[in-house]
Amino acid sequence: MSGARRDRPSERREGPVRVVVVGGGVGGLTTAALLARGGAHVTLVERHDQVGGRTGTWHADGFRFDTGPSWWFMPEVVEHAFALLGRRLADHVDLQRLDPAYRLFPEPGSGVDPFDVVADPAVNAATFDRLEPGAGAAIGRYVADAGEAYRTALDHFLYTTFERPDRAVSRDVLRRSGTLAGLLTRTLADHVAQTVEHPVLRQVLGYHAVFLGSSPYRVPALYSLMSHLDLGDGVHYPRGGMYTLVEALEKAAVEEGVVVRTGADVVAVEVEDAPRTRRHPRRRGVARGVRLADGTVVPADVVVSGADRHHTETALLDPAHADLPADVWDRRGPGISALLVMAGVRGELPELAHHSLFFTQDWPGNFDAILGAGRATPPDGLRVPDAASAYVSRTTATDPTAAPPGHENLFVLVPFPADPSIGTRPGELDAHADRYLDQVGVWAGVPGLRERVVVRRVVGPADFARDLSAWRGTALGMEHTLRQSAMFRPGVASHRVPNLLHVGGGTVPGVGLPMVLIGAELVAKRLLGETSSRPLPAPLRPGYLASALPRGLWSDVVAGRA
Repeated sequence: MSGARRDRPSERREGPVRVVVVGGGVGGLTTAALLARGGAHVTLVERHDQVGGRTGTWHADGFRFDTGPSWWFMPEVVEHAFALLGRRLADHVDLQRLDPAYRLFPEPGSGVDPFDVVADPAVNAATFDRLEPGAGAAIGRYVADAGEAYRTALDHFLYTTFERPDRAVSRDVLRRSGTLAGLLTRTLADHVAQTVEHPVLRQVLGYHAVFLGSSPYRVPALYSLMSHLDLGDGVHYPRGGMYTLVEALEKAAVEEGVVVRTGADVVAVEVEDAPRTRRHPRRRGVARGVRLADGTVVPADVVVSGADRHHTETALLDPAHADLPADVWDRRGPGISALLVMAGVRGELPELAHHSLFFTQDWPGNFDAILGAGRATPPDGLRVPDAASAYVSRTTATDPTAAPPGHENLFVLVPFPADPSIGTRPGELDAHADRYLDQVGVWAGVPGLRERVVVRRVVGPADFARDLSAWRGTALGMEHTLRQSAMFRPGVASHRVPNLLHVGGGTVPGVGLPMVLIGAELVAKRLLGETSSRPLPAPLRPGYLASALPRGLWSDVVAGRA
């Protein structure tokens, strides 16, 4: 719990502004680098021995595994984040476009053989037409519309803190208001159903909802924009694995002057009580630093939490200082968790592409099992499916250095209920892993797949809850339903503790690597008092925070008003 003191805030501070960033995930690292470049004295504290958060890496017996995100989407967002820091992404990360982008394995008995989605749109159109005459052209129009929705989101909604929602409304947005209304008032599944009839093609256009911690039957149709990413822009892979992004961000942060402290477990945000003011009508306190598990207090003028939002609100803060105390979360949906199986396999696996997707025939039933029928179904209303839709990554298809010679690496992700009790019983996760490895082997035509595994690690909801303090053991973060997206998602800044900010999947714009990179920029915008929906100009000049507007948090801190 936080330490509440009755001291009054100081009148005006002297010396550099001190910022503590809690958590060394992609959002925390990027935020730390941006604020250090802006002129703050930044300390990043990470509870584990290495940074990365959900974007981790695991090495064993010559195998290398990405333990979290493995799809590289929205490359322009990543490039912009590096450009803000005066750097070129290409100098740090070697991206390759995947072809095929991914392979699809419909459930045996569906009457559809496995097929590839490739880089050539004409080839894809022909593939889709074989399943449903005319589907190639229909999906082509869908992807074109998705591209327009993507550009609208990027230009008007993703780079805003929603402090001034009216700033996101432009002539272009008003021109598309009818279309946008339709995309917000129906589900992605309904939108897809108006495009194609074949169930497998509907899955091709709807599987992205899993990346949002949800299902196509629950996310708004606006997220059709994600089809622009794989069917339009293509899918990429960074040579050496996704952790190369973390390494590049950590290097940038250190070069900008960030002090990185690993093995530093934050147990509380230190808050002293403070009265409401006209400027901060909901204020109840001012953050003065963070307290570590060993009792050490790291002082700060601004605290940025990149920890799980639920954990920050319910464990690191007193209820009086929390915007979202424990009872609020009972009405929110955590989204999906996951079973992860990292398997080093003897011999080659040409049956699998770099990315492979396995789709059950009873897709609605599969999602109902892991998400429930309600908006916030409790764990006892969820169940683990017997046969499951799954995602399999074989990075050795592109990067042989991820495994010893004569071996391959597999990363299997099965969407699971957000139930932190799953994985607490001996042998439970291993039994599930065995079943799903067998399923992958049968569906993909790989005899004896499980018997060829020589290295294995299994991760489940209990691990996410323990290692990442993840709400209900979720794998991604708060589900992206309409009520938990855009301006309805928890914001960057705390109302009750104005100099406490948030970054990561639990705040705007949402989950996924590109989103948390944008979220780091939103922290900088909040400090600057910048309320536009445009990205900040790149590169940011060193010391840029000194030009903060009077309404910005940075100005408040310097003047001693926060």
